[in-house]
Amino acid sequence: MKKMAHKFTWLLIAAVLAVNLLVGARLHSQEAAAAEEQAVLDSPYQMYELFSKVVEQVRAHYVEEDKSTYEELVEGALKGMLQSLDPHSQFMDKEAFKAMREETAGQFGGLGITIGLKDMVLTVIAPMEGTPAFRAGLLSGDKIMEVDGESTEGITLEDAVKKLRGEPGSTVEIKIFRPTVQLMKKFELERAVINVPSVKDTRVLDGQIGYIRMLQFGESTADDLQRELDSLEEQAVKALVLDLRSNPGGLLSAAVEVAQKFLRRGDLIVFTRGRDNRMERSYRARARTTFPNVPMAVLINGFSASASEIVAGALQDNQRAILVGEKSFGKGSVQSVLPQDGGTAIRLTTAKYYTPSERVIHDNGIEPDIVVPLSVDNWRNILLARNKAEEKNGDEDQVASPDDGWVDEEGVEISSLLEQPTEEAVDLDNVTDLQLERATDMLRGILVYQKR
Repeated sequence: MKKMAHKFTWLLIAAVLAVNLLVGARLHSQEAAAAEEQAVLDSPYQMYELFSKVVEQVRAHYVEEDKSTYEELVEGALKGMLQSLDPHSQFMDKEAFKAMREETAGQFGGLGITIGLKDMVLTVIAPMEGTPAFRAGLLSGDKIMEVDGESTEGITLEDAVKKLRGEPGSTVEIKIFRPTVQLMKKFELERAVINVPSVKDTRVLDGQIGYIRMLQFGESTADDLQRELDSLEEQAVKALVLDLRSNPGGLLSAAVEVAQKFLRRGDLIVFTRGRDNRMERSYRARARTTFPNVPMAVLINGFSASASEIVAGALQDNQRAILVGEKSFGKGSVQSVLPQDGGTAIRLTTAKYYTPSERVIHDNGIEPDIVVPLSVDNWRNILLARNKAEEKNGDEDQVASPDDGWVDEEGVEISSLLEQPTEEAVDLDNVTDLQLERATDMLRGILVYQKR
């Protein structure tokens, strides 16, 4: 009996193994077939054949012949393809590519706002001071719902830029939704030639604390900043505040050049990592001369983006500066601009930015060391107060009141902005910048500690 039981056990084990081998072989066969099928589906030749067939059918049968040229069909397909990847990848035709080059050079025609796609909605990242958008009362965070009566739903950044820019003196109507008050308003703005400075408001605060505010990162930013730093160094400042609030960013090269002015040679500033980790690229400080190693604070807010976040993250991770304010925007992907034939180009997301401690900037932002909330309305009043102080005979009386023309979502006019004060009710001579005050208080404390 024991021999029969033993024999039966071995037969059972053999049968189970045979079944497992059969099932494994079948699964392997199915996986191989699926992989082969996927390879066929992902064949470039079949897809190109499908694409060309559809183009020819549209060209032959679409009801409006003037809209079905090969150029329009192919460019439309390219726009759709890149837009489907992420909000920052795009196809740029000749006009858009030219506009991009003009913007990074520091001068362009338009309204004076930096825009982006946040949660797939066209959003004002920052209005530039002294421009039509700033004077009209647009704020960071405003959602642009319509341009000249056309909805912006599903719009690409390229098309949005095209609609907003135009000849100086021409007008454009935009309808915005302001989340802070849950109301909508239309603005009619006159386009102008926009000059974008890199650095503004350099001064020495009480207690020998230097202050520099940076508005953007362009081709001349590093040189502009160096001139201001030289001026502050001549005045023997004992600490420094670098203000990156509502700075929408710009060129990666400019961010690296700015950061290395405050870091030791060899310090990691930022690195990019793409699809293949082996393609990782690091950027380190290489400057031979740097600003004196004085205590330093960096101000950021929810609309400090891109290059601003790179600088803030690098100075924070290298323990060179203390960050004060609010979490930054979270735009940390790398777009490579690849010129194409005929003066066009594509902007393609090829990697993401990582801070020296390997924090992902994209969709996460940079967290400040000291959190100090400040509303966009208060921030605008601070800028208005500074402009008033700089130019006593300026055009502050031309700045629009934000109180008129607001409607709810059903179009019913609202007589007041709920609890939001009008600019006439704000005493611009006594506006308090809580974030700057907190930063300077912190630096003064460090200086006192160092003396002891």
